[in-house]
Amino acid sequence: MVTELLMQWGPGGPGPGGHGGGPFWIFGLVWMVLIAALIGTVIYALLRKTRRPSATESARTILAERYARGELTGEEYRERLGELR
Repeated sequence: MVTELLMQWGPGGPGPGGHGGGPFWIFGLVWMVLIAALIGTVIYALLRKTRRPSATESARTILAERYARGELTGEEYRERLGELR
């Protein structure tokens, strides 16, 4: 019985190349999950980096630039910013 267990879980048992495999398939699964997570993270980062700002974000940026240049007073800036929300 012990010999049968050793053959199933240890080297020299059934399986490709004479290896029993055993619980070591888990390491392959872990590597596949890690690689998939890495690829997903890279794709997510690239998509976020290339994302164009929305129309509201662009309008707020332009409004802030005009306020910084002194084209708008503080009251005008706040009023127009409130209209964008």
